[in-house]
Amino acid sequence: MNNNFIILIWVLMLGSCNETEDIQIDIQGHRGCRGLMPENTIAGFQKAMEIGVNTLEMDVVINAENEVIVSHEPFYHQDITTAEDGRYLTKEAAMSKNIYKMSMSEMNQYDVGLKPHPRFPLQKKIHAIKPKLKDVFETFSANNIRFNIEIKRQPSDDGIYHPDAEKFVDLVLNVVLKYGMKKRVTLQSFDIETLQILENKYPDIKTAFLTDDYFTTFDQHIEILGFVPDVYSPNYKLVTKPLINVCKKNGVEVIPWTVNRKDIMRKMIHLGVDGIITDYPDRLVGLLNH
Repeated sequence: MNNNFIILIWVLMLGSCNETEDIQIDIQGHRGCRGLMPENTIAGFQKAMEIGVNTLEMDVVINAENEVIVSHEPFYHQDITTAEDGRYLTKEAAMSKNIYKMSMSEMNQYDVGLKPHPRFPLQKKIHAIKPKLKDVFETFSANNIRFNIEIKRQPSDDGIYHPDAEKFVDLVLNVVLKYGMKKRVTLQSFDIETLQILENKYPDIKTAFLTDDYFTTFDQHIEILGFVPDVYSPNYKLVTKPLINVCKKNGVEVIPWTVNRKDIMRKMIHLGVDGIITDYPDRLVGLLNH
């Protein structure tokens, strides 16, 4: 074995020991930290902050009183719901609990933190209800944490599970502006119309385009949107070096979802993403700190 070959091996070993040293990315806790705590709850967001996230990622829907509620579905999902009498709701019973038709007092009858989650066995089980967005802002406004808020709108569900896109956007922005969070929020959506309304009515708000579309390119998405969003947020399986390059060329951040394995986190970091959305922010923080 010649000396040049030995030196090459030594250089490669040194590089592998410090592969994530000094890398700065936006650590986003998906629904708080869904792998460890009940999703989209105050307790989950608090835990995510303790772990060291930069951004709390969450979803919002609208209830019967036009209040903005933090929830992934516009109904109560069977995987997380316990009724007031202690019964776990069946899928049919849970889906019948349409939040858009429920008052806050009705919603408070259902717990979303006690039922063991079939896909997240490490979740700590605690009593929790679905919070209002204003409750989240009031709880965490004193911190420097950012908020990545998904507007969960599908056009076919207008008037059934949520208002039309413009009213939905206005209701969310009323809360954002009331609590002075304009500079600390990103509003994300899969829905094109929702993002277009945000761009036209609230151009100062940071926007993120969510996608899991394998057949439409970044350039095609921009053409459909009619503007360039601040963030392109694809399913992590869609992230490639050419995608990173075209986004950077257009001044767009790339923040993939939902990355839970350390090897994939490492791959995303090496590709050059600007942030990572994960159910396990503790894993990402641990990876970046070593």
